[in-house]
Amino acid sequence: MRGSIDGLGSSAPIGAMLPAVFADDDLALRFVAGLDEVVAPIHTALDCVDSYFRPSLAPVDFVRWLTAWVGAETDGTEPEALLRTAVATAAYLHRIRGTRRGLAETVRLAFGVAPEISESGAADWTARPLGPIPGSPRPHLHVHLTLPDPTTADHHRLDGIVAAARPAHMPYTVQVTAGDPSERTSER
Repeated sequence: MRGSIDGLGSSAPIGAMLPAVFADDDLALRFVAGLDEVVAPIHTALDCVDSYFRPSLAPVDFVRWLTAWVGAETDGTEPEALLRTAVATAAYLHRIRGTRRGLAETVRLAFGVAPEISESGAADWTARPLGPIPGSPRPHLHVHLTLPDPTTADHHRLDGIVAAARPAHMPYTVQVTAGDPSERTSER
C-alpha cells in the first residue's frame, strides 16, 4: 500500500511557498517540513498516476485492485505476470464475451492451455428455401481441457470460468483430463 516513505523529499516544498514573514521563522519551517513528509507520497503518486493504470507498470497491490475494477475474472491465486495480463486483456475479453473465441481466450488466459470446445450452433446460407438447418436443435456446449497434472480444483475453476463466459442460454459441460496439451490432435 502507498504511505509515507522515510527520506522522500517533496517535489513542491511548502516552506518555499510561505509568505516572506515566515521565511526566517524556524518553528514555521519545521512545522511545514513535517507536512511535506506527509504530502510527498501524494505528489509522487500524482506525478506518475498514468503508470498506475498500466498493468505492466502499476504496483502489484494496485493491479489486484484493478482486477475488480475492470471485471477481470481472477481467483486471487494467480502469479503476478498472469494477474497483469488478466487486467490488460479484460476490455478485449468483455468485447468478445459469450462467443466461442471469447470462451477459448478466457480459459487459455486462466490455465495457459487452449481448450477444445464443441457446441451445437452453426450458420449456413442457401439460395433454396426450406433447406436443412445447420447445427443441432438442442443447444449444448462442451469444454475439454487437457492439463499435465489436473486436480479437482482445476475442474471447479474451469466450471466457474465457463459458467461466467459462456452464452447465457447455453447449457454446458466441462471435462479436465490428464495429458500433454501440446499433443492435442485437433479442435472439435
